[in-house]
Amino acid sequence: MSPRKRLNLTVYAPVLVTNDGRTLTVVRGMERALPGLRLHWEVGKGGRLIELPQRDAWLVDEATRGKFPLLCNGDESYPVTVSGRGRSGRLGPAGQPLLDVFAELPLDAAVIAAAAEMLEGVAEGMRAFWGHATPDDAAMDIVYQTAPTLEGPPSPRRGLPALKLLDQLRAPEIPYYLGWLNYWSAAAAQAIGFPDPARDSELLSRARSTASGGWVVQLTDAPLDLDNPAHLDALKRTYERFPEIGGRAAP
Repeated sequence: MSPRKRLNLTVYAPVLVTNDGRTLTVVRGMERALPGLRLHWEVGKGGRLIELPQRDAWLVDEATRGKFPLLCNGDESYPVTVSGRGRSGRLGPAGQPLLDVFAELPLDAAVIAAAAEMLEGVAEGMRAFWGHATPDDAAMDIVYQTAPTLEGPPSPRRGLPALKLLDQLRAPEIPYYLGWLNYWSAAAAQAIGFPDPARDSELLSRARSTASGGWVVQLTDAPLDLDNPAHLDALKRTYERFPEIGGRAAP
C-alpha cells in the first residue's frame, strides 16, 4: 500500500507573549473547519499519546511559557497534528523572531474541502504574516528552491526560481515561497503588490478576503501537483507576477 498523501500547513507569526490566547484560537479553529476533529492529545516523548481532559486550560498555560506543544487527534489511522516552534531573530527576517506553526493532515476529500477555511483560521488566529497549505509532494520541490547545495546556491527542480533564505528577507511580511493555498496578511499583500485588478483577475477568481484585510489565494482548483504541466505553469506564472516573494526583487 502506498503511503497516504499529506497536506502540510504552515504559518509564520509573531512570537507568543504572556496571556497569549492565540494557540487555543488556532486549535479550536482547526476543529471547526474539519467536522469531527478533536485535538485532545499531546504527543509526548517517544511518540506517547497523552490525553488532555483539560485541554483548553493546559494549552493556555503552555502558551504563557512561550510553548505551542505538539497536539494530535489520537487516531493513528487518520493522524492530524499541530504544533509551533520558535525561530530566533538570528534566523528570522530582518532579525525578527517568529513562531512557525505547523499542521499536517491526510490529503483526502474532507481535508481538501476544508483546507482554505482551515488555513484562514490558523493564520488569522495566530495573526500570522503569511502562510501556505501544500501537498507534501509539491512541498518537496519547495525545499529545493531554498536549500543551498554543496556548490553554493540552491538548485531548484522543474525550472522553479531559487529563493533567498528566510533570514535574508528584508521584512517578515514578505512571503518566503508559494504553495497551493497561500495566506497573505494585509501587510504581506501590500508588500508584494496584491491585488492589482488588471493583472490578478485569474488569482482573484480563486481568492477570498479575510476579516483582517488579508487574503487566501488558491493557485489551482485541485491540490497542487507539479507533475501536472498546467499546475507547474500556474506556479511559475505566480512567481513571475510577484518577484518580491522569496526576496527576488531588485533592491
